[in-house]
Amino acid sequence: MNAPSPLLAGTLDLLILKTVSIGPMHGYAIAQHIQRLSNDALRVEEGSLYPALQRMQVKGWLASETKRSPTGRQARYYRLTAAGRKQLIA
Repeated sequence: MNAPSPLLAGTLDLLILKTVSIGPMHGYAIAQHIQRLSNDALRVEEGSLYPALQRMQVKGWLASETKRSPTGRQARYYRLTAAGRKQLIA
């Protein structure tokens, strides 16, 4: 499998950072928000989303915690860090 191009990876990172800047969200909510905002033009698949979230945590742009979603399931919620906010405005 080919790695995403730097442009695509950078665009996905920006979309995720912008989405999470609204408030903490779990992965599915992040993907749904991006899809809704783009009027269904952009669909972020799990195979792209979760590696990107992991990469951004390693870079210190996102932090996460596990808690219950509104449906009662355990979910990992991602939030923007100070470094992530700085990256978003850079």
